[in-house]
Amino acid sequence: MSTSQHKIGSGFGAETTAAEVVRGLDLSGTLALVTGGYSGIGLETTRALTAAGAHVVVPARRPDVAKEALGGLAEVDELDLGDLDSVRAFAGRFLASGRGIDIVIASAAIMACPETRVGPGWEAQFATNHLGHFALVNRLWPAIRPGARVVSVSSRGHHFSPIRWDDPWFQRGYDKWLAYGQAKTANALFALHLDELARPAGVRAFSVHPGSILTPLQRYLSHEEQVANGWIDEDGNPLGAYFKTPEQGAATQVWAATSPQLAGMGGVYCEDCDIAEPAPEDDLPPSGDRPPVRLGVRDYACDPAQAARLWAFSADLTGVNAFA
Repeated sequence: MSTSQHKIGSGFGAETTAAEVVRGLDLSGTLALVTGGYSGIGLETTRALTAAGAHVVVPARRPDVAKEALGGLAEVDELDLGDLDSVRAFAGRFLASGRGIDIVIASAAIMACPETRVGPGWEAQFATNHLGHFALVNRLWPAIRPGARVVSVSSRGHHFSPIRWDDPWFQRGYDKWLAYGQAKTANALFALHLDELARPAGVRAFSVHPGSILTPLQRYLSHEEQVANGWIDEDGNPLGAYFKTPEQGAATQVWAATSPQLAGMGGVYCEDCDIAEPAPEDDLPPSGDRPPVRLGVRDYACDPAQAARLWAFSADLTGVNAFA
């Protein structure tokens, strides 16, 4: 299968920060919507975009917490991605404002949570990380302006699992890392097909791996698990060079959302502020509980046929498809 997954030599890298990515850019008059934009890499994304002049809207499941964290830096509204009624309500309020959107960064996520069901029994990681964002972008489509970019925050965790078409809801046994992997593969495939559909309207989409960062995303992992994984020491200090800072972790999604280097491009998976290369064919799924370090994008996460199938599946589940 031919691929556009090849580095372009952006001049940035793993240690680049979000502030460095937007240095020299003027985003005045730009409206950016950043889910999860009040915590971890989402907060650093909001800071970088506003520093460059953008007006940022942060939909949040806990708006009071978001307002306190942001301190007036961004506009906050209520949104629970695991509740499609909440998604509908937020989108309705935004559309009623009559404003247009130039950037969407779908950054909010849950990772490796205990088995949890939402809605009609959907597995929570797939429902929240993918279906909530799928419904949100489709409902907001009338407000997304020509020239806009949509960035779907995937993860190196997509290496853990393709879409499990035979058992997407883990009814035959739950594995928190496989569930996370499936959701992150879905994030990449969503951007791939959205780019195909939205390109005629002048809108492009990208997926990104932000890097490994110690943020509240790890809240479902015990201290003991993180020590056993070699992520932290007994005192909670990060170990080695495995982790980026939140400022570095925000860089790739900000780069994908704003960089002139990506003009005329879309549908690709990015990491370390560049387009990612294909993963080696012998890059096997993980064994045991420790997620390994892997680079590149798996073929099943950049497969147009898989992306189209997932789009149809997601539209049927959520009841929304802006391109139908």
